[in-house]
Amino acid sequence: MAVPIEMPKLSDTMEEGVLSAWLVDEGEEVSSGDVLAQVETDKATMDLEAFDEGVLLKQVIAEGDAVPIGELIAVIGEEGEDISDLVGEAGGDGAAT
Repeated sequence: MAVPIEMPKLSDTMEEGVLSAWLVDEGEEVSSGDVLAQVETDKATMDLEAFDEGVLLKQVIAEGDAVPIGELIAVIGEEGEDISDLVGEAGGDGAAT
């Protein structure tokens, strides 16, 4: 089952984050605890870790994009899994690669 990864709230004052770098490419396997990306908050740059295992199926936002807390930024699941419902709900065409 596909797991949506949303922009987390990484500080008490954070309202949005900037995805500064993807550290895992689409199609790569990830394990719980792997660092997926780096996110710039209003105070620091922090690591965004995976909490599930699977394949990074989609990078929904591109590096440098600022997104509000709770917005879909990626999807983890099983290779070949249909994620069109998740990505369609986010209204995004995907990250520029």
